[in-house]
Amino acid sequence: MTATRTDSRSGGPRTGGPRPGTGNRTTRLLGASALLASAVTAYVGLVVSPPDVTQGVLVRLIYVHPAAATLCYVGFGGCALFSLAYLWPRTRSRRWDRLAGASAEVGVVFCVVTLVTGSIWGRASWGVWWTWDARLTLTALLLALFLGYMALRRTGEGERKAMRCAIAAVCFSVVVPMDHYATSWWRTLHQGNTLLGTNVKIHGWQLTGMLLSFVAYGLIFAWLLIHRYRVEQLEDRYETEGFSAAIAARRAEGAG
Repeated sequence: MTATRTDSRSGGPRTGGPRPGTGNRTTRLLGASALLASAVTAYVGLVVSPPDVTQGVLVRLIYVHPAAATLCYVGFGGCALFSLAYLWPRTRSRRWDRLAGASAEVGVVFCVVTLVTGSIWGRASWGVWWTWDARLTLTALLLALFLGYMALRRTGEGERKAMRCAIAAVCFSVVVPMDHYATSWWRTLHQGNTLLGTNVKIHGWQLTGMLLSFVAYGLIFAWLLIHRYRVEQLEDRYETEGFSAAIAARRAEGAG
């Protein structure tokens, strides 16, 4: 991503060349690693790993759905932690507010992937695209809450807006552990923990592919988070520099 320079005389874009965008050597390396890990995961999941005895080829969704759900939790949980850091007077900094907003947006992306892949899986396994299962309902609630959080970030400005958003993020994040433990607290259609249970039934190439999916999605999450955070920085910079450029342009017009 690149941003054009602004001509202080007209307020329009200057053609003197692009400013540095949100990418650098670190993000390019991270993106290449994410792409490689995703390719290896796809190869293991689609070619090497055999179909399941009971689910057949449908089991290949296990290389997408669990990792997406986990990174969804990471995004929303990170948003809450960054918001707490902003609310704490000793650590209050605009940096934490930017990170909270970026983490929430990336979490929303993975939440949508979770719901879409879960619906596909549910249609094949349960015969319906959607049912008001506890975990499904709570995941949909998480998506609705953090879409509302993102809308809240578009209202107001300055420290008051950041404070409102931080408080909302902390309150909304309470749903994350409820969603995670839904299969333990209520009777649901979802199976329990696949990797952390006492009787782990996944093994071999299925286990390898699933672990690789967590690595690939983790790298994608980090890549998206860094870019989205830097977009937040550019937006703040545009607000301050754009206002100064507009004032300078009006003064130049008045002097002319």
